[in-house]
Amino acid sequence: MKTTINIYGVIILAVIFAALLVSCGKKDDKTVTYNTPQKEQFKNNSVNNNNINNSTNNTSTEKINNNKENNTKGSTKMVHLTAAEFKQKVFNYETEKEWKFTGDKPVIIDFYADWCGPCKMVAPVLEELSKEYDGKVQIYKIDTEEEQELAQVFGIRSIPSILFIPMEGKPQMTMGALPKESFVQAINEVLKVN
Repeated sequence: MKTTINIYGVIILAVIFAALLVSCGKKDDKTVTYNTPQKEQFKNNSVNNNNINNSTNNTSTEKINNNKENNTKGSTKMVHLTAAEFKQKVFNYETEKEWKFTGDKPVIIDFYADWCGPCKMVAPVLEELSKEYDGKVQIYKIDTEEEQELAQVFGIRSIPSILFIPMEGKPQMTMGALPKESFVQAINEVLKVN
């Protein structure tokens, strides 16, 4: 009888773990896949997750401010992008065949959803970084529920997905809730900003 209870406990834990993996995606694809209407792709542009620790942050899971307009005002430089704004400020994937960054400073893009727990852990870290790197790095947020076209263009299957876009070279993406130290390391090594 005790063995039966333990087996059921293991099964219940496995189901809960599987549900968590499905709800926030899986971390098996570490490659940026860029799909244009012409089916061209950028491959092997992943951030080296051995160098950038892909562990979760101990930051409290504060709620993402649902009033997105407030995030575009004040001293912070966190901006929520639509597909149209992305085409204008970052890259127009409809008219360009090759990656051509149109921004004036390196960019971090957080692909997230309001219901995603790890995304809520990353939000305060990005807010801190937007203040610390004000004028040096632009941080954008893209709600994958509202901007499904952008999520599809970049092949987002796991959130949070963080896209690092340097001034020169191709973008690099990593998946999962990174701690602040890992973001700082990526800003220094990938974006070449100190």
